[in-house]
Amino acid sequence: MNLPITTKNIQLPAHCSFMPNDWLLLSQYWYPVARCADITQKPMKAVLLDEQLVIYRVKGEVVVAKDVCPHRGVPLTLGTHDDEGVICPYHGLRFGEKGHCNRVPSSPNQNIPNKLNLLTFRSIEKYGLIWTCLQADSQTKVPDMPLWFDSNVQHVVCPPVDVAGFAGRQVEGFLDVAHFAWVHSSTFADANNQEVPDYSPIETDYGFEADYWSTVGDYPASHAFKGNLGFKWLRHFKLHVPFTATLTIHFRNQGKMVIMNAACPISAKQTRLFAPVVKNFDLDDNEQDIIDYNIKIFEEDRMMVENQKPERLPLDLTLEAHIPADRSSIMFRRCLKKAGFGDFFLV
Repeated sequence: MNLPITTKNIQLPAHCSFMPNDWLLLSQYWYPVARCADITQKPMKAVLLDEQLVIYRVKGEVVVAKDVCPHRGVPLTLGTHDDEGVICPYHGLRFGEKGHCNRVPSSPNQNIPNKLNLLTFRSIEKYGLIWTCLQADSQTKVPDMPLWFDSNVQHVVCPPVDVAGFAGRQVEGFLDVAHFAWVHSSTFADANNQEVPDYSPIETDYGFEADYWSTVGDYPASHAFKGNLGFKWLRHFKLHVPFTATLTIHFRNQGKMVIMNAACPISAKQTRLFAPVVKNFDLDDNEQDIIDYNIKIFEEDRMMVENQKPERLPLDLTLEAHIPADRSSIMFRRCLKKAGFGDFFLV
């Protein structure tokens, strides 16, 4: 009989698409799995690193747990809910705060053993997202997002975007500055403004940062201020290993906008992108217009990521050619390699 693969007493998900050591390392980090606004009493399904999850609210508390009833293994996302928790559709067991079983209809007067409690994971509500970590003893933290907690700002949390590609490739695209003129000329970039000025990423204890100055604006292509106008835009990138990055764009008159690219690795070949946005200007802008604009940009990137080969990200820098504009991409790969990730990034 084949025993389940385990690493450090942690059982890997069924049909895991990652090498065991890489899954163990990835599972130590925090990832978003849902928007806060989308989580109600009703059980919602999510997948992180091939692990099937159920998410629900009960009495104001968010519960993230393995999507399986400990009694007979039915997914709780097939169930219903009431004010006291989610209800398994097979035998009616109910799970409330902290994932504890609080009702066994067939034995209402018996004590409920701890073995009937759900396997739960730590969760945090931050930046309009539900974050979770699959390892209880991990010392990592949710990545930082500048400007979010300032006063007099507008918050927008875009709906998630599914990408049929590896999270490493998706994040690399977010960090890339050479593709603006070729991929985003219908949204914010200028097809004739192709040159990438020099920039120098700086390694940090969580990844790296990079200041990128250029005349590529960030107004929609149809905007009256489209064009150079003698203004250089500062884009400040922060990469948090493994798959979360923020971009702070400095507008005129001390205006700032921050976009978080938080990639949830559903599997080695499937990514769900979460993107909170915050800005300190034009606070009455229509929220749906902001969402529509950003989704259009994400869709432009998605087409590239889903067609890249190899599908995963080669950390061996000799396996792909590089150009000077790739400084952030090269630093990203070096940071991942330094963090201990292995050859699973290459198919």
